[in-house]
Amino acid sequence: MATTNFRKVFINLPVKDLKRTNAFFTQLGFTFDARFCDDNATCMVLSPEAFVMLLTESRFKDFTKKQICDTGKSTEGIFALSAASRDDVNQLVKKAVEAGGSYAADPVDHGFMYGWSFFDLDGHHWEVIYMDMNALPQ
Repeated sequence: MATTNFRKVFINLPVKDLKRTNAFFTQLGFTFDARFCDDNATCMVLSPEAFVMLLTESRFKDFTKKQICDTGKSTEGIFALSAASRDDVNQLVKKAVEAGGSYAADPVDHGFMYGWSFFDLDGHHWEVIYMDMNALPQ
């Protein structure tokens, strides 16, 4: 019997006014993980397995070489998947490229977090990350 490799989902969205956006989603009943919140980003919790990173436009630009889409005309997002290890990150990105995708950026190592990203065949940006919660800065 085949096994399924389940992954967490992190959706990243650019926002023009982070405080206003936070207030809006708070009014809708959403909560935020304070460990990942600062003046440039907020982590909105959808479930124990799904999160939305609301990023100021300037911070969002740190994660892509492309321009931010005008959401009045187009839709764009970065869809992040968790990985079990750094090796899992590397394997998944390499498999994506071997299957016809392309690299979106070089690997990024923040100590407690390692990630690498790719574009799929339609140009959607997927980020694969491994996070060592024991090494998370306090």
